[in-house]
Amino acid sequence: MSHPQDYRQAEAPTSQQHLVPRGGSKVTSERVALFLLSALLAAAAIVICRLSFDNLQNKKSLQTLRDEHEAMKRNLTDEPCQKCEEGWDLHGGKCYYFSTDSLPWYLSRKQCIDQHGDLVKIDSREEQTFLELKVREKMNEDEDKFWIGLTDSETEDTWLWADGSPLDTSLTFWLSGEPDNWTVEDPDGEDCARMGKTARARDLKCWFDKSCKLPHRRICEATFKMCLRCSSA
Repeated sequence: MSHPQDYRQAEAPTSQQHLVPRGGSKVTSERVALFLLSALLAAAAIVICRLSFDNLQNKKSLQTLRDEHEAMKRNLTDEPCQKCEEGWDLHGGKCYYFSTDSLPWYLSRKQCIDQHGDLVKIDSREEQTFLELKVREKMNEDEDKFWIGLTDSETEDTWLWADGSPLDTSLTFWLSGEPDNWTVEDPDGEDCARMGKTARARDLKCWFDKSCKLPHRRICEATFKMCLRCSSA
């Protein structure tokens, strides 16, 4: 007959066998952690590869832009520069000259033509805005105005630009009450247009008619035909 002590000894190996799964669980956890770490490293490698690819593409795009810029610069060397001759102001693809001397309208126009231009023809509100500001900056007194290329010397009240084109009546900047063809200073009337106010012109209206015989400063206008070229700048 077996003793109780022998029974306990017989049970001991069985209780020790329960320790094996615990060790297996620890090993499994380490494997899971290793798997997760490997997955994170793989994801990081993918991100780094994608960033490297994007950086390479950006460098290629930047180089393409640089190449296009250089090609554009080479093309421009054969085209007129946007630069006017000394003493002329560049604006809107044209060159403008604001004289310091004063001459009658017809002599003023001749001077502009001799400089490869003509008295200014105002084609837009934007151009009038530019001229109004420049003239205001250059005027020393209220009568220090500038001739523009507008006259009705051929037919009264039919205003033409110096090139013979008619004045667009929807694009005029006569001061209120102008033109008035005043005959006190000249019995022949006032057949030429001048512009300028020392104070800011309301709604850009600063055109006045005046006797063509009286001296005033002038605004000459020219295209890039007389502008310097890049190669000679």
